[in-house]
Amino acid sequence: MARAPGKSFLGRFGVHIAVAAFVILWTIPTLGILVSSLRYKDQIVASGWWTALTTASHTDAGRLGGAADQVEKDGKFLIMGNLFGAGDSRTLTAFGIKAQAPAEFPAGSVADLGDGVTLQVNNDGSYVMSSPVAFEGDRARRVYYAASIPPNFTAENYKTVLLSEGIGRSFINSLTVTVPATIIPILIAAFAAYALAWMRFPGRALLIATVIGLLVVPLQMSLIPLLKMYNGVGAFFGVPAKTYLGIWLAHTGFGLPFAIYLLRSYIAGLPREIMESARIDGASDFEIFVKIVLPLSFPVLASFAIFQFLWVWNDLLVAMVFLRTDADQMVLTARLNNLLGSRGGNWEILTTSAFVTILVPLAVFFSLQRYFVRGLLAGSVKGG
Repeated sequence: MARAPGKSFLGRFGVHIAVAAFVILWTIPTLGILVSSLRYKDQIVASGWWTALTTASHTDAGRLGGAADQVEKDGKFLIMGNLFGAGDSRTLTAFGIKAQAPAEFPAGSVADLGDGVTLQVNNDGSYVMSSPVAFEGDRARRVYYAASIPPNFTAENYKTVLLSEGIGRSFINSLTVTVPATIIPILIAAFAAYALAWMRFPGRALLIATVIGLLVVPLQMSLIPLLKMYNGVGAFFGVPAKTYLGIWLAHTGFGLPFAIYLLRSYIAGLPREIMESARIDGASDFEIFVKIVLPLSFPVLASFAIFQFLWVWNDLLVAMVFLRTDADQMVLTARLNNLLGSRGGNWEILTTSAFVTILVPLAVFFSLQRYFVRGLLAGSVKGG
């Protein structure tokens, strides 16, 4: 008996390889953000996240104490100190006095700097510079060194972000925007999709064509006219500008065309016999919609909820237009944008903030992912 097309071992094996490749490509960046968010700043600067479980080496530079820090002991003048700050976990392996040779002398050895001046730098970063005569001048000598960083992780980055950077408040603001902006389009689109799929009325085909046409309207082109219209209507009814209501309505308007198109395609593929049997039993369109269509449409509702939630949660442009920029209304994406502008070198803050941002979308996706593909494909093929 001939093997069914598309069921060969090589075909299945190729599909599995492709799926695994896509999973790896999507997982690696997320894993990198997570690992970086748990590392110290000096580790992030010195090595990539993939070296987090190994001891990394890097070169750096620091300045020794100046003439004002010298002390006299046993007829010699000494300048003592430490190149590392408090709590630094690095281990100094070598040092040098030239940028071209940062590891010229092993740690703990005594380097001759000329004119009887010597310098000893130890593994813990402590140093002693000795001279037979008093040091003069205000300029401190620069020293270069190589240091190793052991694997080390911390939760302090999350404490700083959640408690000190205003991320916690922005997290609540994003939820305040996202949850209603996901539920409202679903409620409206479900009614509209049922009407366009199963109810007969004049202009139905034109409405369907309009919905499909709205799918290609760029958000950037309609954003400012929508804002002006909202401000005009709000001023007429006394509704203040820059409120959550405005951004809810904006996201609802931008999400409705795709929601109606997706839901209608699914609802139109439901068995006609079920609808006709319900009508014979005397059920109205509203009863059919509530008791039959909605329960059967849960997969496609979950699919759209994932799309809309991810879109609204990651949105920055609409939030900047319809909300104020103070802490009471600033969403997570806007807060991260501010952190990127003011903390361009604090990668531990940025990676931690980014991972906090993706936690909720990941939770939403994995909780609804079993309905995702089913909701997208169920209405594409009708039974005979």
